[in-house]
Amino acid sequence: MAPPPPSLLLVVLFLLSSTALLSESRLSLDYYSKTCPSFNKIMQEAITDKQINNPTTAAGTLRLLFHDCLPNGCDGSILISSTPFNKAERDADINLSLPGDPFDLIVRAKTALELSCPNTVSCSDILAVATRDLVTMLGGPYYKVFLGRKDSRSSQASSIEGKLPKPTMSMSQIISLFAASGFNVQEMVALSGAHTIGFSHCKEFSSNLGNDTHYSPRFAQALKQACSGYPKNPTLSVFNDIMSPNKFDNLYYQNLPKGLGLLESDHRLYNDPRTKPFVELYAKDQNKFFRDFARAMQKLSVYRIKTGRRGEIRRRCDAVN
Repeated sequence: MAPPPPSLLLVVLFLLSSTALLSESRLSLDYYSKTCPSFNKIMQEAITDKQINNPTTAAGTLRLLFHDCLPNGCDGSILISSTPFNKAERDADINLSLPGDPFDLIVRAKTALELSCPNTVSCSDILAVATRDLVTMLGGPYYKVFLGRKDSRSSQASSIEGKLPKPTMSMSQIISLFAASGFNVQEMVALSGAHTIGFSHCKEFSSNLGNDTHYSPRFAQALKQACSGYPKNPTLSVFNDIMSPNKFDNLYYQNLPKGLGLLESDHRLYNDPRTKPFVELYAKDQNKFFRDFARAMQKLSVYRIKTGRRGEIRRRCDAVN
């Protein structure tokens, strides 16, 4: 029997490699079921232990995911430390206020996973699952997290300039920023509901307290007192949602019409005609907020992900291999 022509062998090899690449790049809910059967158990133990001992971990992790995903995609690039030769994303000015607990959680989960399933689980998958589970732990909505992301091989502080919202931005700037990443106005307002948990440093809003008429007068006075020492102590902070700071609910939206929003961008969210209808909708209907937040988070968590050979499984989340 004559051997097959070289051209046919090339076609077969191409098809085999294409199929392998396709299967490698496909996300799934049970991506680690065979390669790391203990994945869910290890993650749950690490998340629960960290949140019980450090209750601000949930809000910090949600913010960490947002700062990782929105600029350049969910690839764990925010987790990489700077070196003498490279200033990484986490050292960009806008990221300097990210708290340490979420980074610690990712390190703990990764360490445990490496012992059980070496070189198998990506740091970006760890961050995505940790965020979802922590939101749920605080009473927020459960949403599906598809797995199989690969980690970025680079991280540059300069690459995120202008890609994350700042409290001082106009609503048009914030809407444009989200639109550039494929998120519409309603999705942006739903994601802003993340402010139902967590805190903001006094330096982010204290300069507005004397001249922003959108604050409730009593609230403005209380904030001035809480932040009176912030020039000497820059770590001073206030809860974003003063009514239920450790519960994921829709009170953030209910606070805004009462002048209880903390940041300038919070007030603009309620006062801009493009966003106000969604604020009012979510203030009235928590179930609607939860559904829309879950959908927007699911969309954000797969934004510009790396799969297959476009990324790697980092051995350590703070350094490329």
